[in-house]
Order: sequence, then structure tokens, then C-alpha cells
Amino acid sequence: MPTELLADPAVLVTFILIGFAAQLIDGALGMAFGLISSTLLIATGVPPAAASAGVHTAETFTTAVSGISHVAHRNVDWKLFFRIVIPGVLGGVTGAYLLTQIHADVAKPFVLTYLTVLGAYLLYRGVMHKHTEKAPKVVAPLGLAGGFLDAAGGGGWGPIVTSNLLVQGSNPRKTIGTVNTAEFFLTVTISATFIATLGWAAFTTATLGLLIGGVAAAPFGAWIAKRVNADLLLTFVGSVLTITSAYGLYRALS
Repeated sequence: MPTELLADPAVLVTFILIGFAAQLIDGALGMAFGLISSTLLIATGVPPAAASAGVHTAETFTTAVSGISHVAHRNVDWKLFFRIVIPGVLGGVTGAYLLTQIHADVAKPFVLTYLTVLGAYLLYRGVMHKHTEKAPKVVAPLGLAGGFLDAAGGGGWGPIVTSNLLVQGSNPRKTIGTVNTAEFFLTVTISATFIATLGWAAFTTATLGLLIGGVAAAPFGAWIAKRVNADLLLTFVGSVLTITSAYGLYRALS
């Protein structure tokens, strides 16, 4: 990592603002903190494994506050929570270990293409008021895939799990709250795996900035998720997923 990234106080303020904005979106829509933060860290010259480690170190704290906030606002479906959290943790450990050993860039364009299409579909359903709520049937495989891709790509838990549960008809508010709350256990596990394999290199000025900004924004995201109606939440989720995935795909292919 460039030494100026660790020494310049302006960098800390920049990443505090990035962390605040990313977590505000993540807490309200169930995705984007990892994608936004990882993309910007890598753009500043941070290696992919270190970027993912740094983001997950920050997320250990931001997801704790976010999860508590969602529980307080009664945004959590506990039955769904237990169906996704264990597979998510298993997938996260596997993804974190593999990222420190190999590059996972080969699959990235395919995953991002899938998420872009999924985002456009969710956007359509939200705008056209076509969301019919029903209990999701495919859950554990989503947790496993989401945890793996989150660790391997620095962000993927929310986009994979939240979007696919919503496509199946899950309640937007409960889905966002549940996925955010489960993410705490995922990030703790992934961070521990990274620390065991990479050491304490993840604790940088950028990580600290993301942590401070993210913790400050976390309670507001849960409050927004509780008060915005389902169709509007779905529209926002679709928009954010389409934009972030399409941009990630452009970067992966360029």
C-alpha cells in the first residue's frame, strides 16, 4: 500500500465520508458497503486480499451496530436469519482462505453480469408494483454462495443474498434487516480468517476511516428500511444493484 495512504490525514476524512455513505446505503438496502469500499480501496492501490481484509475488519463493527439497529426496529425475520447465517459463515471462511492463496478474478465478470440483470429485474418489479410476497424456498445455498463471494470479492453478501431472496418474494424490509444482522457473524468469521492468514496488515488509515463513518451511519440505515414502503425499497435495491454491478463489470472487463 502507498505510504501516503497511511500518513495523510485527509485520507482518513475521505474514507470516513465513504464509509458513512456506503453504510447508509447498505443499512437501508441490504447491500453496497463491501462493493463500494473494496472498489475504492483497490483503486488507491491496495491489493485485493488486503482490500477485502480491510473492508471486513471495518464491517465487523459497522454490521454490529447495523444489526442491533435492525433488531431494535423489528426488521429481522429470525427463522430466515438462522437459515442463512450458518451457510454464510461456512462460505465466508472458504472464500477468505482461497483469496489469500489464489486470485478469484476469473468468475467476477460472470457474477457481475448476473447481478446486473438481477438488479434490472428488481428495479422493474419495484417500479411496476409487481412484488408479491411469499416465503423464499432457496435459502441455504444463497448463504453459502453469498458468504464465499463476499470474502473472495470484498463484497457480495448483500447483492447475492438480498437480491435473490427478494426475487423469490421475500418481504423487503425483513429481508434487508435479516441479511444485515446475519452479516455481522459473517464478517467476524471472515476477518478472523484474514488475520490468521495475512496478519494485522488490514488495520490501516483507510480501514479506520471506513469503520468510523460506517458506525456513525449504521443506525440511520435501519430507520430508513423500516419506514420506506416495499415497492420503493425494491426500486432502490434494483437501482443500486444495477449501477454498482454494471460499474464493477466495466472495470473487470476494461
